[in-house]
Amino acid sequence: MISPRKVSMEELNRLSADEYLLAPKHSFVFVLDDIRSLNNVGSVFRTSDAFRAEKIYLCGLTGTPPHRDITKTALGADTTVVWEHVLDVLDLVARLKAEGYKVVALEQAEGSTKLQDFTPELKQKYAFVLGNEVFGVNEEVVSQADICLEIPQFGTKHSLNVSVSAGIVAWDYVSKMLKS
Repeated sequence: MISPRKVSMEELNRLSADEYLLAPKHSFVFVLDDIRSLNNVGSVFRTSDAFRAEKIYLCGLTGTPPHRDITKTALGADTTVVWEHVLDVLDLVARLKAEGYKVVALEQAEGSTKLQDFTPELKQKYAFVLGNEVFGVNEEVVSQADICLEIPQFGTKHSLNVSVSAGIVAWDYVSKMLKS
């Protein structure tokens, strides 16, 4: 039996920041709407880098780089992942739809699609909307979304941390696309 060994940073052979900027991205963006925690914002930057998201849209009161609390958790991803601040999330939703994105609200809602039942289309672009840590995705955004996606949960709590949700959805999307 082979004993596992931790791989060194050099052996991971990660892209440089310049190589990352030129590398092809997966066909999804994150829309963060009214996210209060700058640590959550930084974590979503790091997740977006790991899964090569096209972009992050920071909406409403969501903080923007440069900020030490974002940088602390992003670990440099705030300089590699393309981002844009948009004041009105509903304007952004309309714009993304016009650009051919399917807007996907991550929310517990009547008629939602469970994550395990979500089958992304091969050539379709997706915009995953994550809402406020307390109130979730804005009701108006939910009503404008093409899909409402729900991460099943089996414990006593009714929600996951927004950055954890981003990681779960990014991995689910990318893993399904890699199998296509």
